[in-house]
Amino acid sequence: MHPDSLRQLLDQVATGTTTVADAQQRLSTLPYEDLGFAKIDHHRSLRTGLPEVVFAAGKTPAQTAAILQSIAATGVPALATRASREAFEETAKLVPDATYHELARCITIGSAPRKVGKIAVMCAGTSDLPVAEEAAITAECFGVEVDRITDVGVAGLHRLLAQLPRIRTANAIVVCAGMEGALTSVVAGLVEVPVIAVPTSVGYGTSFGGITALLGMLNSCSPLVTVVNIDNGFGAAFNAARIAHLSAEKR
Repeated sequence: MHPDSLRQLLDQVATGTTTVADAQQRLSTLPYEDLGFAKIDHHRSLRTGLPEVVFAAGKTPAQTAAILQSIAATGVPALATRASREAFEETAKLVPDATYHELARCITIGSAPRKVGKIAVMCAGTSDLPVAEEAAITAECFGVEVDRITDVGVAGLHRLLAQLPRIRTANAIVVCAGMEGALTSVVAGLVEVPVIAVPTSVGYGTSFGGITALLGMLNSCSPLVTVVNIDNGFGAAFNAARIAHLSAEKR
C-alpha cells in the first residue's frame, strides 16, 4: 500500500465513506502476504516510499504472474524486471491491463498516482538501450518524469554537449555505458546533481562483460558519481527516483 493510498483510506474512515470493517479488510494483508512460494511485502511502500518489485529471472511465468497479481490488488503500481514474454502472457491472464515492455524486459501494471521530480536516463550508445530502458520504465512506474537521452557517448562529444540544457533540468541522472564507461565522468563534470552510473555488458573481449566499465566508473574522479552493478538499470532508477522525489518535495 502506497502512503497516499493509506492516507486516502484513513480519510474515508474519518468521513464515514468507508466502514472500519472495510478498512480492516484492505489492511489485512499488511505487512506481507504469504503465497507459499513467496512472501509479498505489501508494507514496503509505507517504509521506503516505493513498492516491492518482482525480479522475474529464475521464477516460473506462473510465479511471476501470481506475485504481480498480489501487488496490483493493493492499488500500487506493479513492476517485474527481467521478465520473459511467457511471464507476461501468464500475467495478462490474471491482470488484463498488464503491459509488456519488450526492450526493457519489464512488465508493468497500473500507473503512479502522480509525477514527482524528474530524472534523465542517458546511454552512451544504442547497444546500451535495454539497460537504459529498464531504468526509464522503473522510474516511470515509481512516479518520476523521465527524459530519455540516447546515443551521446564520448566518441562524439558534441552530441552530449548539445543536450546539456535538458540534462541540467533533472533532479538526478542515470548514465548507462559499456566499453570503457567514460561517459559517466564527463557527465558528472558538467552537472550539480547526483549521477548514478550503470556499467553495461557491452563491448569487445577486454570489456570482460562490463567489468572494465565497472572499474572505470568506480575510479571516476568526480565525487558526484555513485555506481551500481553491471546492467542494473533497476537499481539505478530506484535510487534516482527517491532522490527526485525528495528533491521535488523540498521545493
